[in-house]
Amino acid sequence: MKHTDERPRPAPALPNREPVRLVDRHGRRVGHSSFTAPDPARLVELHRAMLIGRRFNQQAGTLARQGRLAVYPSSTGQEAAQVGGVLALSDQDWLFPTYRDSVALVAHGVDPVRTLTLFRGDWHCGYDPHRYRCAPQCTPLATNASHAVGLTYAARRKGRDVAALAMMGDGATSEGDAHEAYNFAAVWNTPVVFLVQNNHWAISVPLHRQTVAPTLAHKAVGYGMKGYHVDGNDAAAVYAVVSHALAEARAGGGPAIVEAVTYRVDPHTNADAPQRYRDPAEVEHWKERDPLIRSERLIRDEGLLGDAEETERALAAFGAEADRIADTVRERLADGDELDPRSLFTDVYATVPPLLEQEHALLADELREV
Repeated sequence: MKHTDERPRPAPALPNREPVRLVDRHGRRVGHSSFTAPDPARLVELHRAMLIGRRFNQQAGTLARQGRLAVYPSSTGQEAAQVGGVLALSDQDWLFPTYRDSVALVAHGVDPVRTLTLFRGDWHCGYDPHRYRCAPQCTPLATNASHAVGLTYAARRKGRDVAALAMMGDGATSEGDAHEAYNFAAVWNTPVVFLVQNNHWAISVPLHRQTVAPTLAHKAVGYGMKGYHVDGNDAAAVYAVVSHALAEARAGGGPAIVEAVTYRVDPHTNADAPQRYRDPAEVEHWKERDPLIRSERLIRDEGLLGDAEETERALAAFGAEADRIADTVRERLADGDELDPRSLFTDVYATVPPLLEQEHALLADELREV
């Protein structure tokens, strides 16, 4: 049985250095020769999902500071990239997220409380991956990319129309797992889109210390893939480009890398001290390019929710919905059972190795003292 799709594929063109943009930072539409903004209903849905995501990030960060979560990696500022990418998926497609993609999971329909399970220190992801077509959130950088390739490779061999969106950060593109995933996806022509959220910082390492490529999208060319460079704070552009790349991949046109240029406004996690390596002026520069401000201006200026009074009511309703979701997350986590750290040692080995037995005993002694 042949392992590759041997239909000839044209050599990929070099990505543009200027990112695809359909809505500028002032909320005005920008024409583009290859992509058009989604319809008004989708633009409104993108904004609503971003509002929920922003409020969810804020609530999760508060819970981490209160000790209700062990850690939380916020994606404030990156909502357009996550929401725009996820809403481009079809019902049969799969999402392969990383640890920073909780907002993507919520937009994908995963229970917000279940989304935070790993960050409580539990031993499982908290949700049924098959029910949501969403793999567990991945902490090791780029390992989810190979999983996405494997799933779509298997689905194609079974004749199933399934594509996948593998999310990663700019730091993950420097990992060997990313290279392997890109190469296998291209060789096997699997329908995968790798959405790289270039938020400029891999913890404290700036992008220019990782690569001298003109853009991260240019890395696609070396693998024989298409590369797209998009304004990651423009939800309409991310949605349009990812939708296009997924459609091409499903049709046999090959996988693609979509680089969404955005910015991590919050610290890497609640345990990080970004002031040690990041200029506050840089953060302020990107706050002025907030994706939520951009989409709200578009909605207001174009009357996508009706006249001024109708718009105010609708936006207030979206905000109230986001607050209700955040309140529910807070209340359910407050009422939830405390996790037993000893559960980390159960259901792992049929015969527990001596070293783990010793560690289990040490933990039990420490818990008794507490």
